[in-house]
Amino acid sequence: MIRVIVVDDHFLVRRGLRETLAETGDIEVVGEAGDYGELRQLLRNTGCDVMLLDVNLPGRSGIDVLHAMVDEGTTIRIVVLSTYPEDQYGIRALKAGAMAYLNKAADPQTIVKAVRTVATGRKYVTPEIAQALADNVTTRSGIAHDQLSDREMQTLVLIAEGHKLSEIAERLSLSPKTVSVYRARVLEKLKLSSNAELATYAMRNKLIDLGPVD
Repeated sequence: MIRVIVVDDHFLVRRGLRETLAETGDIEVVGEAGDYGELRQLLRNTGCDVMLLDVNLPGRSGIDVLHAMVDEGTTIRIVVLSTYPEDQYGIRALKAGAMAYLNKAADPQTIVKAVRTVATGRKYVTPEIAQALADNVTTRSGIAHDQLSDREMQTLVLIAEGHKLSEIAERLSLSPKTVSVYRARVLEKLKLSSNAELATYAMRNKLIDLGPVD
């Protein structure tokens, strides 16, 4: 039996994943958490083989959690879930130590296959990630946002989504001053001058989820 912990701040998402995995017969969800604090408490008493980890967690983001667990030498195989495009965030997640990166809109059977694959110690790569990796090798060396750190990328995305610096600071558990520093670095690296230009850049490069198009 493959033991799984689901980490997502939305109850309905956790329930959907639990129900999908429960139908398999060989995968069991042994715990759920809505943020990093709940996860740490859960891991004190509950072991697992695979973790489904959302990127957008309150407080400490999923990528931060991934970095922390990898630095601690975790043996848990981590599958990162997100609504963000695979070609923009998947490679970052894999480089940070994830065994797979899936869009939340993925077919349920894709999620099941990913869990089974990473449980064996192998990475699971979707066709979209494979294409992104190929593009990264051949054409992406000149992409401006590739030079951003994970925290700078988070700041860019949250600003582009319309969040105020104070809201970003609270969400990332940082001081407003620190967020302002990240914003300044992003503007400098991307050669932009305002939040409006950041939002335009993010939309043009598909760094934010614009939702369904009619």
